[in-house]
Amino acid sequence: MHSVLAAALGLAQVATMMSVSEGTGYPRCYTSPCERLVSGVPWWDTLQSVASPLYPRKHSDGFIKAIGPTEAIRSQFSHAEFETVIDCSGKCVLPGFVDAHTHPVWAGDRVHEFTMKLAGASYMDVHQAGGGINFTVEHTEAASEEELFHSFKQRLERMLRAGTTLVECKSGYGLKLDTELKMLRVIERAQREMDIGISSTYCGAHSVPKGKTAKEATDDIIEHHLPALKQMALNGEIHVDNIDVFCEKGVFDLESTRRILVAGKAIGLHLNFHGDELNPMNAAELGAELGALAVSHLEEINDKGISALAAAKCSAILLPTTAYILRLKQPRARDLLNAGVIVSLGSDFNPNAYCFSMPMVMHLSCVNMKMSLKEALAAATINAAYSLGKSHTHGSLEVGKQGDVVIINAPRWEHVIYQFGGHQELIEYVAIKGNIVYKNERILSL
Repeated sequence: MHSVLAAALGLAQVATMMSVSEGTGYPRCYTSPCERLVSGVPWWDTLQSVASPLYPRKHSDGFIKAIGPTEAIRSQFSHAEFETVIDCSGKCVLPGFVDAHTHPVWAGDRVHEFTMKLAGASYMDVHQAGGGINFTVEHTEAASEEELFHSFKQRLERMLRAGTTLVECKSGYGLKLDTELKMLRVIERAQREMDIGISSTYCGAHSVPKGKTAKEATDDIIEHHLPALKQMALNGEIHVDNIDVFCEKGVFDLESTRRILVAGKAIGLHLNFHGDELNPMNAAELGAELGALAVSHLEEINDKGISALAAAKCSAILLPTTAYILRLKQPRARDLLNAGVIVSLGSDFNPNAYCFSMPMVMHLSCVNMKMSLKEALAAATINAAYSLGKSHTHGSLEVGKQGDVVIINAPRWEHVIYQFGGHQELIEYVAIKGNIVYKNERILSL
């Protein structure tokens, strides 16, 4: 891979977004894109001006060096050397997409359950019949580490081709300590060997293992799983960023969730968990109370929970693919946005919601959750990075941030959301840390 100059020459659009206000550590105006500024004007008002994220060869540390009008950039770097120059005339340059919630390490797909759901079976109907998470747990336990890594690698490659440059990846199809650690080692290997950025999440409380009560499973996680994670981290064997719990009726109740999250926080893990998905659990309020980075799903959130998230600056990770495939009511995106909550998006990729594409997630969020195009783009970039504690380095095109860029073959950036299922022909380049990691050789015109 080579350092790349993504030069927007001619009439390219460049979507640039501010992220963290100086001295606060918090994002600036995540929920009001009209106030997100670049050089004193709303960021989309700068789209028709020509801007260029730069990665000079002699300073190829992977961070953006400059953004500005083409002529100013050419003058500033007139004597610099570049290994690659991309002419973006008539194209758009976007921040790499950030997928804030996925379950990508597993064996044994559940395509057979799709028919059951179409016939009317609910998520919990499938779960209680021995399907769902339990089905995947059995197959994941039986799979070798190498088999899991091979399938995981292919999934990450497909995400990358859809423009995702940073992805949150959970364990959670092990439940038993040995299998959970096997999954986390697979994620660790991918972090070391692949270009795509990964935020690793321990999700051993994804379901209650067969033969145990929720209390017994909670005790096991606190007394055995978390100490093992801590020791492996100290040994440099794995690096886990977040802890997740499925806070749900019939799974882990609010008190069990609290105990696990508090124990996880005590060993330095960020709190980022499932809540208020199928039943109102007051999970949003719990997340706000405990200082969680984010709570996911939230189809059943109440007004008090929305206010709590807003006050705590705890991100709401919404997953429109899940509501779509399970025929759930849509998350209250507009209410969350209007209340000032930092709304993020994730694909929820898993055997139950088989979607790799953040462009499709953004489309669903606009059509089904009534988000605007600008809100969806922010939620799939800077806000999603915030939910993973990485908005200071990822999610927007700013000097000093990591050079993660998507270049699309379209004169307007909105095409990446507008063209439902069309990202394969739109995304021409993906760069991570200034290196081209994907080039579409078979790009077609609009």
